Amino acid sequence: MGTPMEVPNRYIRNVEALSAQESASLAAKRVAVVGCGGLGGLVVEALARIGVGYLRVIDGDVFEESNLNRQLLCTEDALGREKAQVAAERVAAVNSTVEAEPVVALLEEGNARGLLDGVDCVVDCLDNLEARFWAAHACQELGVPIVYGAIAGWFGQVCTVHPGDVSFVNIYGDTEGESQHVHLGNLPFTAYVVSAVQAAEAVKVLLDRPGQIRNRLLMIDLLDGSFDEVELR
Repeated sequence: MGTPMEVPNRYIRNVEALSAQESASLAAKRVAVVGCGGLGGLVVEALARIGVGYLRVIDGDVFEESNLNRQLLCTEDALGREKAQVAAERVAAVNSTVEAEPVVALLEEGNARGLLDGVDCVVDCLDNLEARFWAAHACQELGVPIVYGAIAGWFGQVCTVHPGDVSFVNIYGDTEGESQHVHLGNLPFTAYVVSAVQAAEAVKVLLDRPGQIRNRLLMIDLLDGSFDEVELR
């Protein structure tokens, strides 16, 4: 019988929920987080702390004062700084064993595939529908699972899509119109809840765990405290 695998002390609180083998597996995984704002900053934080070995943090924007109400990585000192760079610095400060690659770029039709190539999972923390479509299209072409998350006011939704699952178009319709957050606002606790579910989904994808939110859309309503789901066909 082999010697039981030791878990580094920094991950000792993960034991029972994650095995030593699963912790070691996460250290070898690669994730791209697209968008480092309200959702993305928290997803990056969670994945760095749980020990995902490589994080590609992608965002072409800089922090502005209106981000201070909800975005974990946005401090008054960070105003005007590139979100991707701040995210990478945060990862280095939290977990030096995790490699964080900052990519200062907006995901578009021409660069989506290149930005998302070479990872095991993509986490979509974008705030516009057009970029979401290009990310989804690239993931289908690359054969990479993608975890979607979106918030609007008190409401949020999450879904994990593997290649061949119900398409992104079935979830969001088309690219016309504005995202609902433009009209309903963005609240901090909604971002925290949705990003937590996204991070959990990403870990389940990386470890091939059951119970992923596939072919269904989790609908979160914090105003009346309800979690519902819609089957996707």
